[in-house]
Amino acid sequence: MTGKLVIVAGPSGSGKTTIVRHLLGVYPRLAFSISAASRKKREGEVDGEDYYFLSVEKFKEKIEKGDFLEWEEVYPGSYYGTMRTEVERLWNAGRDVIFDIDVKGAMNLKKHYPEQAITIFIQPPSLETLAQRLQKRKTETPEFFAQRIQKAAEEISYSSKFDKLIQNSDLEKAFKEAEGVVGEFLKVEK
Repeated sequence: MTGKLVIVAGPSGSGKTTIVRHLLGVYPRLAFSISAASRKKREGEVDGEDYYFLSVEKFKEKIEKGDFLEWEEVYPGSYYGTMRTEVERLWNAGRDVIFDIDVKGAMNLKKHYPEQAITIFIQPPSLETLAQRLQKRKTETPEFFAQRIQKAAEEISYSSKFDKLIQNSDLEKAFKEAEGVVGEFLKVEK
């Protein structure tokens, strides 16, 4: 059984997770694809809910076995990916799948499912605003923060490759725009 894929991407701090959570509340047939990650859990995160947390060794083992639809070494030694079994699990339950994913991962997923997927890029108002949002999190060292900003600039350069671009300078407007895009794609009423 197959369904549809709503692939939401954007730089860290763009608001993509907030928008994905909002869409999950609006469209009951959407189910969140839990990504695998080799990074350490942050406070409050739950294995199997926020991510499937794997060691770097286990992640690499799964890469070799072909268990991932897409994967990326997002930062040195920090892997993220979508396991084939996760998408199949959700489709078999009769759900459409929504992703909160890295930009390159989004492109790779779209290659696997060109007809069943829509890609949505969440654009921050500016790199300065993005930096302020990330600083408020207080989850990174200064070195890692600098890496995130550099990565954000690279990710923004991919925005034109996405099916839809949503500017997130006003969260309520971004919610409404995302609802419209996803509703049209899924062909469902809220």
